[in-house]
Amino acid sequence: MQINIPQSWREHLADELNKPYFEKLSRFVDEERQQDTVFPPEEDMFSALCLTPYENVNVLLLGQDPYHDDNQAHGLCFSVQPGIKPPPSLINMFKELHDDVGFPIPNNGYLVPWAQQGILLLNAVLTVRAHSPNSHKNHGWETFTDAIIRAVSAKESPVVFVLWGGYAQKKRNLIDTSRHTIIQSAHPSPLSARNGFFGSKPFSTINKALRETDKPEINWQLPDLDTSAL
Repeated sequence: MQINIPQSWREHLADELNKPYFEKLSRFVDEERQQDTVFPPEEDMFSALCLTPYENVNVLLLGQDPYHDDNQAHGLCFSVQPGIKPPPSLINMFKELHDDVGFPIPNNGYLVPWAQQGILLLNAVLTVRAHSPNSHKNHGWETFTDAIIRAVSAKESPVVFVLWGGYAQKKRNLIDTSRHTIIQSAHPSPLSARNGFFGSKPFSTINKALRETDKPEINWQLPDLDTSAL
């Protein structure tokens, strides 16, 4: 497995990379890639860490499993590659953004501009077999990403942790709630969005928390992309 983790994160995760579970996980993912298609592409597995250096993390948004259909996943939770139609959960996020902060809905679901502003868009599991949701669950990724959450919680500077849905909220015990802000609600998926995600105003609440700790607010607006060349 190609471990292209940037130096700013290696300082905090080096011990994990040498543990037996991670070696076993690496072998599992390599074997899966030999036998089947695995998403995201190998070079994108650690995109969240590459796009948001440790020292820049002001917000952590936790997802669960990468998208499992063709050309969607590229290593950031909820985000899809340019030219790919936003999936239902992301469409619901955009609807709430529109209602919350007047966000004009863009023609794409490419969330890289958020990551570049200090939002760690982290999935709990970083790979998936094509068209098989949760197929790489319980093979070691959760141990690794729990270590990432703990490392972010160890930051002296306050961070906003966004936990949508029961799965993400189980990670609350990894976070020092005396120093960091936690924003939680129902998940934006079509199954649960109307049961507490719509109307929760998470995006304005994130910016309010950032303002209160003298951090730059997130510019949520995503630019429309020229998809004609894709």
